[in-house]
Amino acid sequence: LSSLSGLTHESHRKDVEQVYLRCSEGSIEWMYPTGALIVNLRPNTSPASYKRLTVCIKPFKDSAGANIYLEKTGELKLLVRDGDRSPSKVYCFGYDQGGLFIEATPQQDISRKITGFQYELMNKGIASDLHTVSAPCRPCSDTEVLLAVCTSDFVIRGSIQDVTNQAEEQESIIHVGVNKLYRQKSKVFQLTGESGNWRGQIKTLLECGVKPGDGDFLFTGRMHFGEARLGCAPRFKDFQRMYKEAKDKGLNPCEIGPD
Repeated sequence: LSSLSGLTHESHRKDVEQVYLRCSEGSIEWMYPTGALIVNLRPNTSPASYKRLTVCIKPFKDSAGANIYLEKTGELKLLVRDGDRSPSKVYCFGYDQGGLFIEATPQQDISRKITGFQYELMNKGIASDLHTVSAPCRPCSDTEVLLAVCTSDFVIRGSIQDVTNQAEEQESIIHVGVNKLYRQKSKVFQLTGESGNWRGQIKTLLECGVKPGDGDFLFTGRMHFGEARLGCAPRFKDFQRMYKEAKDKGLNPCEIGPD
């Protein structure tokens, strides 16, 4: 978390401050914004790999007091307008498209304003998985499923206990009962005290129309801003078939116990 305050620049309202961030994910919090802020993302990777990176930002729910622009060689492109209220909206752009320029908007009382957002740097392939423009709800092919098993942040066998639809955010929350945990990057799926069962939540797009139903699924996906986002999710019996066929041919990209 990088936290800054505009009050230290009260007498220089046109000041531009530079901030350098080396983490691949984190957050910026600019209290009482005045002047402008240039955010330089400098991850600890080879500069040659920068062109393969995507930057995503997710403004805080109550972020206010500044406009956020994409800046390259002096040209500004508005990314997030001050006052925009789009819950959970994520803005993504290629690392080579420019940096972030945050400019405070004129305020009568800056002490009531805080501009802030979370950010993530990721490989372009992963970013396109999370923000697929074309057919985001289509079923995965056998090859995509087997690859997802090897590369996803979480892989579980489980059932859909319930689905909560969030119309405002255009998302659905899938409440999952876990029968087998193969892998998880973060502790999204946890043992619940009252039932002694593993449970967790996975988010997906509302338009995909996920509904509670019988049977087990293989849930795969990625962590994005601290939330589990659904990737491929075939019925478990279909995954077992895919895995066995690939293993018999020596084509499975990684080993996992399918039982």
